[in-house]
Amino acid sequence: MPPSDAAARCRGVVQIYRAASGDVHALRGIDADFMPGSVTAIVGPSGSGKTTLMRILSLTERPTGGDVTIAGVDTQYASAREIRRLRRSVLAIVSQRATHNLYPHLTVTEHVLLGARQRDADVAAVEPAIEAVRLGGRRGALPGSLSGGEQQRLAVAMATVGDPRVVLADEPTAELDPTTSIEVIGLLRASAARGAAVVVNTHDHAVADAADRVLALHHGTLHSERREGTATVAVIDSVGRVQLPAEFLNAFPELRAEIRYEDGRVILTKPGLGDGD
Repeated sequence: MPPSDAAARCRGVVQIYRAASGDVHALRGIDADFMPGSVTAIVGPSGSGKTTLMRILSLTERPTGGDVTIAGVDTQYASAREIRRLRRSVLAIVSQRATHNLYPHLTVTEHVLLGARQRDADVAAVEPAIEAVRLGGRRGALPGSLSGGEQQRLAVAMATVGDPRVVLADEPTAELDPTTSIEVIGLLRASAARGAAVVVNTHDHAVADAADRVLALHHGTLHSERREGTATVAVIDSVGRVQLPAEFLNAFPELRAEIRYEDGRVILTKPGLGDGD
């Protein structure tokens, strides 16, 4: 599938926060495409920029620089009305805390019906969505009477009913037991199978292992990418900079490398080393 078909796209995305102690560069030129029918896991240590990237993809905040395209709309030039439309009908968000996804006064059925109406989906999709998350026996229940796992399954049902173009899940398994985590991962994969681009911010190795692609962030840069069945590859940004995986940095203590091109390969060596070293 060509990149032009990406459900969401970032090009040169930079985010700088102003602070009394100085500027904080949360993101430093992120380039990434998120394709329909795929699950992408975003990983990295705390402070790497994962949450900032998710907030920008969810259109909660605008980047300091760069372009973000959602469903073919360049959000840099989109009106407030268009942004609201994208957030309501194109994007779906699953937060880490299930209670942040839900309304205490709405029943299970009313939650899923609300999700369907936001995307102008046929109400006939509501019952199958409830059954898919195994809440058929709890249709009239309020969130306060559901377990944490049931709440998160309901949040996923509400987010994915009506088949949104992009599903953004922020640490969706962080507060779940292993069995429920597997169920939630399966529900997100099912949404991807129906055509959504699913993006998951996670520290959970099980989520990363189940993803089609893993993007690793470090200090606000996208330094490596791993796709299912392939080796981890370094990322080359739009101006030609290569982000080495963190485990390779010890080979270059001076943070400098000599570079040459031989027989179809780009070779990096420590400065001053000859071919025989």
